Amino acid sequence: MLRFGILSTAKIGRELVVPAIQDAENAVVTAIASRDLARAREMADRFSVPHAFGSYEEMLTSDLIDAVYIPLPTSQHVEWAIKAADAGKHVLCEKPIALKAEEIDEIIAARERNKVLITEAYMVTYAPVWLKVRELLAEGAIGTLKMVQGSFTYFNRDPDNMRNIPELGGGALPDIGVYPTITTRFVTDKEPVRVQSTIERDPDFGTDIYASVKADFADFELNFYVSTQMANRQLMVFHGTDGFIEVKSPFNADRWGAEEVELTNRGHNVSQIFRFPDSRQYKLEAEAFARAVAGTKGEVVTLESSKANQKLIDAIYRAAEKDGWEAV
Repeated sequence: MLRFGILSTAKIGRELVVPAIQDAENAVVTAIASRDLARAREMADRFSVPHAFGSYEEMLTSDLIDAVYIPLPTSQHVEWAIKAADAGKHVLCEKPIALKAEEIDEIIAARERNKVLITEAYMVTYAPVWLKVRELLAEGAIGTLKMVQGSFTYFNRDPDNMRNIPELGGGALPDIGVYPTITTRFVTDKEPVRVQSTIERDPDFGTDIYASVKADFADFELNFYVSTQMANRQLMVFHGTDGFIEVKSPFNADRWGAEEVELTNRGHNVSQIFRFPDSRQYKLEAEAFARAVAGTKGEVVTLESSKANQKLIDAIYRAAEKDGWEAV
């Protein structure tokens, strides 16, 4: 059993990741750390976790854990991923692991010198819906892929929410723009060469609240938009010469809606629906991570893939400052 320590009492850990780790077949949470010991103890008691720490540093020096899960504000990911690695702990870090592609080089260096596993927590890459999309594309189910379209939007104007605070790494692209990009790259095994984009920023927060993106993958295009101030929507479509694939609950599986992949033929008169009820992608993520640490079969997101994804996000920001294409 891989023993996890949780670095903070953040909501995503409380509500999604800690319960998933506790339910995993090969992992368990043995410690919770917070800068407030009372909060750490409260969360530990909630999940029957035996140990609580009143500082992150104290937990990292403990021999009670083998790995850490980091759900801290985005601006702190690089710092604590490196500190955890230097303490000899394996690292599962919430996305985005960094706000600039070059920062990931520091994390790669920490991985290499400490011989630990560090991976970005893209739960979608473990979800059966996305594994099915990858399988369908690989077998040519829609012929030649020509166009990918996506959207991911929600409405949040809470000034105290980290997603609306630039200093904490807030913004639509860091929070949700990474999902259409990582999933497209994951299922096609292709990388973009250039992008165009339009970005709108909140006049009060200063964060990007809307982005419309066109990415050229040489063989196909990815067009998507994301927003933190639009009505809730999620959809991904892969359109080819012989048909198209729609992913109905692409990113928040289990919570958004039906976990379905629909394959439709060229004539739009035959469809197949693949359903994956209760796939529990966070549990699958934890189990894959534990298998990778153990050296058994388990595909995880590499830091090199994370860097490639962040390079695309960086290029999207640059493209918004000019009229025309920006190289990735």
